[in-house]
Amino acid sequence: MRLRGKIAIVTGAGSGFGRGIAEAYAREGAKVVLADLDGDAALRAAREIGGGAIATRTDVTQSADVTAMIGTAVDVLGGVDILVNNAGFTHKNQSLMTVTEVEFDRIYAVNVKAIYLTTLAVVPVMEARGGGVIINTASTAGVRPRPGLTWYNGSKGAALVLTKSMAAELAPRKIRVCAINPVIGETAMLEQFMGVPDTPENRARFVSTIPLGRMSKPSDIANAALFLADPASEFLTGISIDVDGGRCI
Repeated sequence: MRLRGKIAIVTGAGSGFGRGIAEAYAREGAKVVLADLDGDAALRAAREIGGGAIATRTDVTQSADVTAMIGTAVDVLGGVDILVNNAGFTHKNQSLMTVTEVEFDRIYAVNVKAIYLTTLAVVPVMEARGGGVIINTASTAGVRPRPGLTWYNGSKGAALVLTKSMAAELAPRKIRVCAINPVIGETAMLEQFMGVPDTPENRARFVSTIPLGRMSKPSDIANAALFLADPASEFLTGISIDVDGGRCI
């Protein structure tokens, strides 16, 4: 098992990419904290995964919640070796002029501020264990942005720059920092990203921009997250992996 003896936290783990990552980590021997704003979804997922999986209701935009999440991992499981900042939020695909200030603030709180809060809380814990790895779920939107998601695109661009800067600064503490850039995927936020109803015709329009001919799946993102967390990747830091079927070529 590639992650035997490791302890991981995955945010936004109640469904979608986060749940897929948590399942992959548990399968490979890690004990996993599934954190989600929807505590019931996190609890259901943790029960179905079984083993050492536990759940926490966590709002990643709130310092007290993040501190409690890290504390749970330490108190119940013994520490943190892997943190996946996967929780995300977006506005509906629309003109940049019509996104509300409330939506803008929430996007940057979930997609950017949360990285700040989790980093402050987890770095001392990882350092005490001799190092660790932080994985940020960014997006192809931060690499090749398109109209309609401008403010969301900017938040993911920030996540990518933060990944590189964090990697450089935390390397002396033996903490690696990497990112994953999913292309549009089969998750609960699909219709928001498309900005139109989820119909076969509308899906086909988006899939036509992906050379390998399909949207991403949670298992695709989970495989990348597993690779980056694997001790075999110990010399990789500051990188981002485009899990996009060729979308960013």
